[in-house]
Amino acid sequence: MTKKFFILCVLFFLSNVLYSQQTTHSFRVRTVTAGITLNSLTDTATFNTAIEFLKKAKQAYIDKGYEVQTLRISTQNFYKYLEQYSYNDALPFLVRLDKIAQRNSISLAIGQVLLPDTYQAGIGTWAQKLVQTTSNISFSLAISSHETGIHFNSIKASSEIVTAISGSKGGEACFRFTASANCPAGIPFFPAAFHEGVNSFAVGLESANLITQAFKQNNNPLNARQSLKSHLEKNLIPIQDIAENISKTLHWQYDGIDASPAPGLDASIGQAIETYTKQPFGSAATLSACALITDVLKGLNIKKCGYSGLMLPVIEDTVLAKRAMEKRFTIQELLLFSSVSGTGLDVVPIPGNTSKQVIENIFTDVAALSLKYTAKALSVRLFLIPGKKTGDIVKFENPYLTSSVVMKAD
Repeated sequence: MTKKFFILCVLFFLSNVLYSQQTTHSFRVRTVTAGITLNSLTDTATFNTAIEFLKKAKQAYIDKGYEVQTLRISTQNFYKYLEQYSYNDALPFLVRLDKIAQRNSISLAIGQVLLPDTYQAGIGTWAQKLVQTTSNISFSLAISSHETGIHFNSIKASSEIVTAISGSKGGEACFRFTASANCPAGIPFFPAAFHEGVNSFAVGLESANLITQAFKQNNNPLNARQSLKSHLEKNLIPIQDIAENISKTLHWQYDGIDASPAPGLDASIGQAIETYTKQPFGSAATLSACALITDVLKGLNIKKCGYSGLMLPVIEDTVLAKRAMEKRFTIQELLLFSSVSGTGLDVVPIPGNTSKQVIENIFTDVAALSLKYTAKALSVRLFLIPGKKTGDIVKFENPYLTSSVVMKAD
């Protein structure tokens, strides 16, 4: 080995060490989501402009040492740009957008596919075709709003959609649809996302580990609240600073951070709650922990958007999945926790033969809950698992989902 080559190796090693030190963060940017208004189903130009923006935004976070897990685009609600096309005739245009999204590793949300409180015969069959012919498109229906109350027609349509798409990919196609209760525009998380107004963007985080860290440092009920707030603001304000600079540089409106601490397979919100309560999730004190965390999230001194509440997605969180297998909580108790926290019932596995009436009842409960509080955004993402009954263990191909138990739905 020559002296020159040795020096180059040392420099390369040191540069990697420095880079690794700069990129050491205990949480991820789950998504940078661009919101756009398409001129029509054929408007690929606006779509491609958003893709170029997202690539630059991602690099801005990478340059500051953050991992960006996904890039996403949400459009205005689909029914607003369906125009003269029938739903079936619109499918090839959605397939084209999906292929562009696939090539660029982008996820796409087309928002609500029907007008609020509207039922359309055959919508379940159409949704099944959509999930079978595309891979990156998410969609939703609105089942309640403060202006008009519970949308019973939308609940019926949502039930048919969930039942129809559950037959695809062992139930995993259900990942791409949600029934949204009182959800606003600008949520960066899917599938509830939809856009209104000028081009803009928002940030969502996978930050459950930050909650755990804060409670490990201080889980005394007397002052844990302030400790958690300080720890979150210390970590989230730099994310906001980068976003504001992106907005100024690239001339896209910045909508804020959805402060919801989304979990991942190595970032459990269940673990965070148990660190505070010193009890298994679902035990007494779980409700108060959910309330505490949500109160802190709502009071953060940052620009917030979206849910900004506590997410409890059963099959995206190893601790929640484990506690479900231990029968420590039910679907009804998850909904109880949502009454003081966050985002509703998310990725909950239920028997594949669950009746449409039972599904409608669950949707109605969530819709009713969303209307009891001002501006409470909730959503329901049920996983009907074909061939599985209550108590069965289910495994998934999706690498972001963990094994769990099929929960009792009725």
